[in-house]
Amino acid sequence: MSSVPGQLAALTDDFTAGEGILRRQAQRESAARTYARSLPVVPVRARGMTVEGADGRRYLDCLSGAGALALGHNHPVVLEAIRSVLDSGAPLQVLDLATPVKDAFTTALFETLPAELAEHGRIQFCGPTGADAVEAAVKLARIATGHGGLLTFSGAYHGMTAGALAATGDVVARSSAGAQDGRITRLPYPYDYRCPFGVGGDRGAELSARWAGQLLDDPKGGVPPSAAMLLEAVQGEGGVIPAPDAWLRRMREITAARGIPLIVDEVQTGVGRTGTFWAVERSGIVPDVMVLSKAIGGSLPLAVTVYREDLDAWRPGAHAGTFRGNQLAMAAGAATLRFVRQHALDERAETLGNRLMGRLRGLAAHHACIGDVRGRGLMIGVELVDAVAEPDELGARPNAPHLAARIQQEALRRGLIVELGGRHGSVVRLLPPLTITDEQAEAVLDRLASAIEAAQAAGRGGPA
Repeated sequence: MSSVPGQLAALTDDFTAGEGILRRQAQRESAARTYARSLPVVPVRARGMTVEGADGRRYLDCLSGAGALALGHNHPVVLEAIRSVLDSGAPLQVLDLATPVKDAFTTALFETLPAELAEHGRIQFCGPTGADAVEAAVKLARIATGHGGLLTFSGAYHGMTAGALAATGDVVARSSAGAQDGRITRLPYPYDYRCPFGVGGDRGAELSARWAGQLLDDPKGGVPPSAAMLLEAVQGEGGVIPAPDAWLRRMREITAARGIPLIVDEVQTGVGRTGTFWAVERSGIVPDVMVLSKAIGGSLPLAVTVYREDLDAWRPGAHAGTFRGNQLAMAAGAATLRFVRQHALDERAETLGNRLMGRLRGLAAHHACIGDVRGRGLMIGVELVDAVAEPDELGARPNAPHLAARIQQEALRRGLIVELGGRHGSVVRLLPPLTITDEQAEAVLDRLASAIEAAQAAGRGGPA
């Protein structure tokens, strides 16, 4: 029997084999698959931001494992960290036992946290996904406070397990899974382009905060006693919607004044992605709980919650998980955390992200189908709209999901991998690795601009 590396080498030499793999995937895998439907690529090699498919084509990857690849594919420091564990003979899976690898990861992580949380914090290693860390955070808050209610926000995404999904804002996803929880109170998230109060800007964010405070204090407001407030500093799947700093500070004030723990989901925003190491740093707030995953594992599965020590109400074994002792992920994660910090990649993300958004806003001035460009650092969203529809009172036009889908496909044809999100899947999302070069950034902009032109032409019946 041939070895796995040998099989991969043979596949790479026979590009037509990729078509068979895609066909067999469609026959064998569940209908739940998502990325494979819109991105029919069979990756066989990857380095940095570049992915090579079995068809021999090369792509610039602006998906980055849904944000998990802070340093891109197969970064040398990550590979070296993994090899060092493999070559050492250390155990690869240890449940929750203490190891030098875990100690090094925890130390590297705590060195990056807000000082107050690092000094008075505890870490909980969870199952391998961000959703499980969200479940753990909410469960812990309910145990610690004795309350069952949970405050979440419109547009939120916190994962696909039952509890995390109940806190998510997508009605279709929740109802299809039966994830309804009467203890959830959903509050309006500030969304400047489509303000729920019809005013936008600072005033819209102020009204959102006022709504939250008054509802919590209203004895007839129908809100059960709250175990926690759960929010994202930048909503990712919700359409790359950054929360205003002043609004985040108001949420911190509202929760602190009422003794409600504040949980911030940093699964996608963490490790330099939004221009600061953690997205909460921009506003200066310190949450009671932070939920971390994706990039903290250096491309391998790892998820943790970090919380104030006075919330540590767990009984032994109250929240466990077989694979919470993944040593390869901890080694890769520690290497990633150190590299991002040592090379100030968060600052680089801020500078380059501002440049990219500036160029994209310039593109929007020539394309009425681009309703809004927004983001933080290298977490960028481009919202597509129906250019001929009537705008609302704020100037926002209806979403254009079909156009967004065409743009995604035209981008793929030009060697650019992007994902969609937001309402009706109308936001093109850019999540390049933090190691993206200036030349690659220009190529991303050129390919996306060309894809928009082609998608619009196809929509008008012209040549794509």
